[in-house]
Amino acid sequence: MQSGLYVTLSAQVALERRMTTIAANVANQGTPGYRAEEVDFKALVSRSGDRPVAYVSQGETFISRQRGVPLKTNNPLDVSVQGDGWLALQTPAGTVYTRDGRLRLRESGALQSIDGYAVLDAGNAPILLDPDGGPPSIAQDGMITQSGRQIGAIGLFSLDDGAKLKRYDNSGVMSDKGATPVLDFSRNGLAQGYVEGANINPVLEIARMIAVSRAFESVSSALQGSEASLKDAIKTLGGPS
Repeated sequence: MQSGLYVTLSAQVALERRMTTIAANVANQGTPGYRAEEVDFKALVSRSGDRPVAYVSQGETFISRQRGVPLKTNNPLDVSVQGDGWLALQTPAGTVYTRDGRLRLRESGALQSIDGYAVLDAGNAPILLDPDGGPPSIAQDGMITQSGRQIGAIGLFSLDDGAKLKRYDNSGVMSDKGATPVLDFSRNGLAQGYVEGANINPVLEIARMIAVSRAFESVSSALQGSEASLKDAIKTLGGPS
């Protein structure tokens, strides 16, 4: 059995998947609040006769929680999350968490995300501001003040470290475990007039793309060599004795 063929093929599949995630990261490097997608690869051990052979799985994707760099906008409806918290949005699919703090105020007073989803408070209720109350002032703890009156507070939530995150739209995520409202604002909070950039290092991603491309070419060469070896063996064994 030519186990080398299957090893190199599994490596090509894994590298192709890695290239796909890198391309998505590069394409979204300018998307506020975007979380980079990474792949965790594990070796699957099989056996060819008495010799162990390590195959490469397609990998399991996961969303990086590393923080992005805050960018100043001076827009009173922009907020950047400080610490490890997340904003909560009400969507047709359920509660979605995001680090994209670009907000907007509807004529009705509803506070929404840039994509039109309701921003939630710590009690998971939509926030309603005074449309005629002037520009809102947003404190570190999320408290919103208009014309000297406290109107409400933007909720900040903590996601379990072991929670599996699934992407929703570009910058949103859904968690398989419940979120907990943030109560300690000494290390967490909001900064008004800023948005958080994507947690992507474009130079590093391009370097990874080049490395993966070269690795794919190397694996392809190995595959061609293995195929040539197999053909030569067939010709030799199948020839006249």
